[in-house]
Amino acid sequence: MDAPRWLDEREDRAWRGYRRMRRLLDLELARELTQDAGLSEPDYDVLSDLSETPQGRLRLSELAHRMLWSRSRLSHHLSRMQQRGLVTREECADDARGSIVVLTPAGRQAIESAAPGHVAAVRRHLIDLLTPAEVDALGALTHRVVDHLADPGLRATRPQPTAEA
Repeated sequence: MDAPRWLDEREDRAWRGYRRMRRLLDLELARELTQDAGLSEPDYDVLSDLSETPQGRLRLSELAHRMLWSRSRLSHHLSRMQQRGLVTREECADDARGSIVVLTPAGRQAIESAAPGHVAAVRRHLIDLLTPAEVDALGALTHRVVDHLADPGLRATRPQPTAEA
């Protein structure tokens, strides 16, 4: 086995700073979203993804893919959102096993009410702290990492767990 490539001081500082920033930012944005709009982050993700489609509809499998969730996990979450009147589910006409998630008028009202405050929080806690060049750099590096992680070939190069592990 190859010796590990430990992070040097500069890399370690960047890595630990990123992790701490991500945790704190996620916590604060989630806290404000819940306090101000009564929505969880997953609620907001579902509602915003649906609201950005022309008819407020997505296949459950597509929504799960966008959220990086299993269909089962999303289905359970959607059941809770249905009870609150934010979404409904319909059978998929071309796939008896599939379903379509539909944004309700109450769901559209919830996302339209929540979005301005959420965007203000994103600005206050991240975007407005950066220079335009830093925003550009953040966009470039996040897209580079996302593209790398989304590459199907990446999974083929990862070490696979053994039965002994």
